[in-house]
Amino acid sequence: MDNLLEYKCPCCGGAIEFDSSLQQMKCPYCDTVFDAETLKDYDRELKTEKPDDNIEWDTSANSQWQEGETDGISVYVCNSCGGEIIADDTTGATKCPFCGNPVVMSRQFAGDLRPDLVIPFKLDKKAAKEKLMQHLSGKKLLPKLFKDENHIDEIKGIYVPFWLFDADANVNIRYKATKVRAWSDRNYRYVETSFFSVLRAGNIGFENVPADGSAKIADELMESIEPYYLSQAVDFQTAYLSGFLADRYDVAADDVVGRINERVKHSAEQAFASTVNGYSSVVTEHSNIQIDNGKAKYALLPVWILNTTWQGNKYMFAMNGQTGKFVGNLPVDKKAYWKWFGSLTAIYGAAALAILALFYLL
Repeated sequence: MDNLLEYKCPCCGGAIEFDSSLQQMKCPYCDTVFDAETLKDYDRELKTEKPDDNIEWDTSANSQWQEGETDGISVYVCNSCGGEIIADDTTGATKCPFCGNPVVMSRQFAGDLRPDLVIPFKLDKKAAKEKLMQHLSGKKLLPKLFKDENHIDEIKGIYVPFWLFDADANVNIRYKATKVRAWSDRNYRYVETSFFSVLRAGNIGFENVPADGSAKIADELMESIEPYYLSQAVDFQTAYLSGFLADRYDVAADDVVGRINERVKHSAEQAFASTVNGYSSVVTEHSNIQIDNGKAKYALLPVWILNTTWQGNKYMFAMNGQTGKFVGNLPVDKKAYWKWFGSLTAIYGAAALAILALFYLL
């Protein structure tokens, strides 16, 4: 039992001592008893754990524009927000779909990476307008005049640049788990808590983990209209841009790796945690993820952007151009809110008084 006195209690972190009466190791702080061999196995496992995640991606691009393929494609720049919109030369004067200000032609489209994939628009402008009306209906705290006076300033179909990441992940996770047993007799109520170290290890594959490549559109907005069905993506052709705009990416693949790492790690931990069953509580103590074959692709995904103005404030809505999922913030009628809050307080206040009265009578 070399160095057993140096062990920290896996349950509370206190220093473990040898209890001669039990002939086992015991924590003097939480009274947990350990078998010496179990502690040795636990210590051996800790020493073999890899301390840091190893998540590296190959973000080099393989697709390049072919000669003549960008002929007839221009870039329009917004002098207000700096947004750059890709469109064909037949596109006349238009408004920026991000801030609503006029945009002017800047230069020929050149030097950018060529998209690998594109998901063509499945839904048209009419569907986007209908989804907006559905989004407004049934909102009790929405000012009535907003719906009645709401006029769409601009509605544009835009191909938004996305980086899609594929990888194989090797995952090793250690959990601290407990099982709680409670019983009572005529005098006391007893609670017994058993602690377990649960290990999970294995491989899991990820395909097309998305991150938008536009700094002009909030990441939360784009994530909220997910998912896209990437099985319907096709090889990119410039013909798909006809009649639509395309946002020019201004966030490189290397710059979204941090967001991708968080999504991959969170998804892997969720998948493995779902296999730890039968315990009262489960807490992750150590997680290690090693990435193999990490690769990024560049894709254009369809989004309808709707801009509207009400009482001097601008509101932006977004719709997934493939699935129709619609999101966007709405104003709140303050009078209706306080009326609703007051009625809710009255209901719960009356319930609380009734409960207090019941205890008083008892």
